[in-house]
Formats: sequence, structure tokens, C-alpha cells
Amino acid sequence: MGMSTYLRELENEFRRVGDPAIALQQSAYMRDKFPFFGIKSGLRREVQKPFLQKEFLPPLQDARIMVKDLWNKPEREFHYFGQEFLQRYKKKLENDDISLITYMMTHHSWWDTVDFITTQLVGHLFQTYPELKESTIPSWMASGNIWLQRSCLLFQIKYKEETDEELLAELIIPLLGSNEFFINKAIGWALRQYSRSNPAWVRRFVETHPLHSLSKKEALRLLA
Repeated sequence: MGMSTYLRELENEFRRVGDPAIALQQSAYMRDKFPFFGIKSGLRREVQKPFLQKEFLPPLQDARIMVKDLWNKPEREFHYFGQEFLQRYKKKLENDDISLITYMMTHHSWWDTVDFITTQLVGHLFQTYPELKESTIPSWMASGNIWLQRSCLLFQIKYKEETDEELLAELIIPLLGSNEFFINKAIGWALRQYSRSNPAWVRRFVETHPLHSLSKKEALRLLA
């Protein structure tokens, strides 16, 4: 199946099962930032399942192009499919794929896609290619883009005991004093997750740094 046919068939399926009333609700929940076909998550995953079967997946080189095409479509379901589609290639991704991932996080940006990409793809890439982490994080932090900064805070979210706590602190400290909800929420989330592995370190960090009240509340949620 060619790429254009693949995407056309996917769109036909999304349109077939979409519900305009649900689409309005979904768009409102996302502050009207994106149009939707109106497909609830469970149904969408059921509909797209045949498109993610191994025998239908194109080579990685074509997959990269397809993800970009999906990302440039307006409906949010295409973006959800695009990131889950790319996840199928997780173990094949190369360090150069960080450019595609950066594009995905800086276009049609919102927490739902950024958090999936960060926890499912960025974290894996940075573990696989440590030199990529060393070169990427400084530019993302310096970019001023809150979504790239949020990704820096959250990419270790699944690392557990392997979390680099020194790096986590180095990433949080420059962002203290931010009034950006998604940054302060991410600081708290990152600390809360690490508190499962090292509660004493998190408690000490919270006590010795001027965290935003939202960050502090989130960080201590499991330690109350």
C-alpha cells in the first residue's frame, strides 16, 4: 500500500466513525486549539489497529515522511495516530530523528502530544544516545519554548532509580519563578515521580528551593 493510499484509507475510517457532537466536546476540552473528527480514544485505537499491524508498516525512511504529513493535517486524531505510529519504530529510531521529534513538539503543540512524545520517545532516545541528550537539552532549555522545556523536565519520568537527579535539579532550578502553568506542573510531576524511588531526595529538594505552590503540591503528593 502506497503512502497516499494508506493515509487516504485512514482518513476515510476516521471520517466514517467520527461524531460531530463529540468533536465539539473534544475541541472545547482542548480550548478550541484543534478540530477533531470526534472519536473517543478507545474507538480510535480500535479503528487504527489494522493500520499499525507490522506487515503494513512502511520502512522507517517512508515512516518519517508519513509522520510529517500526518502532523501537518489539522484534525487532532491524525496527530495522535502519528505519534503512536512513530512509537512502532521506537527501537529503530536514530539520533537524527530528534529533528522530527522536535518538529512534532513545536507544531500543533499542547500537553497531550508533548507528554506522549516525551515519555514514549524522547526518554528512550536519550537513553540510547547519551551524546544526543548532551547536545539537545541545552538548546531546548535555551529555546524559551515551554514545550521543549517541559520535555527536558519530563523525559526521565520512567527512569525510576536510573534518574539523573543532579541533572533533574539543574533543569528545574533555572525555571523556578516561572508563572507558566505547564512548566510548574511539570516540575511537580517530575519530582513526584522521582519521589517513588528517592523520597528523601525529593523532600530535601522541596525544602531547600523556592518552588511555585503548584510544583510543591504536586511534588509532595505521594509524601503527604
